[in-house]
Amino acid sequence: MPFANNARNGRSYTPTPFGSNAGPNTCASRAYRSDGRLYAARPGGASSDPEGSDCDLRCGDASVAYFWFAPPCFVAFDILDRDGEDLRSLPAIERKAILWEVVKPAKGIIQYSEHVEANGAAFFAAADNMGLEGIVSKRRSSPYRSGPSDGWVETKCWEVGDFDLLGSRREPGKAPQGIMARGGKYAGSATVALTKEKRERLWDQVRKGRSPPPGLPKAISKAEWLKPGITARVRYLRGEPKLRHATVEDVRAEAAENLDKQSAARN
Repeated sequence: MPFANNARNGRSYTPTPFGSNAGPNTCASRAYRSDGRLYAARPGGASSDPEGSDCDLRCGDASVAYFWFAPPCFVAFDILDRDGEDLRSLPAIERKAILWEVVKPAKGIIQYSEHVEANGAAFFAAADNMGLEGIVSKRRSSPYRSGPSDGWVETKCWEVGDFDLLGSRREPGKAPQGIMARGGKYAGSATVALTKEKRERLWDQVRKGRSPPPGLPKAISKAEWLKPGITARVRYLRGEPKLRHATVEDVRAEAAENLDKQSAARN
């Protein structure tokens, strides 16, 4: 049975079995095209590891996560056509029913993304408490539309954590960006959302002429580099390989005290 699975960027991927127990599903349909995500679960069901033991490979907007303890699978959440019949105009709830008939029992390389018809806020809170990336909500009656649409919305969970603040990029008319690292590795950038007074004291820590730390992308080599030892509290989207939509909310108490003492000594 031929099948094609679409990623969010419109590309098609045909998965092949991984491991002796990961054979393809069988069904009565001769051919179908579904939408979903390549995924590999870690213990607890989450698709990303905050300690960095996973490796994310991105193909456009499609994300494939490989883990040493679990082979990847394709989790289907929608169906576009079956045996030559275009299903995209059907309501989402009807397409889900057809999808289940196509992929059941969904215990092989292709699996089924179950949906819950319940209180969205409570469901999101449960996902957040489980440490998951977030949830996707869809209108029951919505047709299939590729790309952004008012028929569905993705609600991501947030994390707050400490990062080493290595440097900054300041450009006229743009919010300053802090260059962050964790565990000695580049972690991305975060908007510096501090008070004006605290930002000015932070900029005092810029070391003129200091070389960038090793292992950073060449694109940020022209940044201003801070003196070592400054730790920032950052709010960021969960489940991303690098910081995304991140903001520096504060510097850690010890670092703030050092900034205060150095500023007082200078004055």
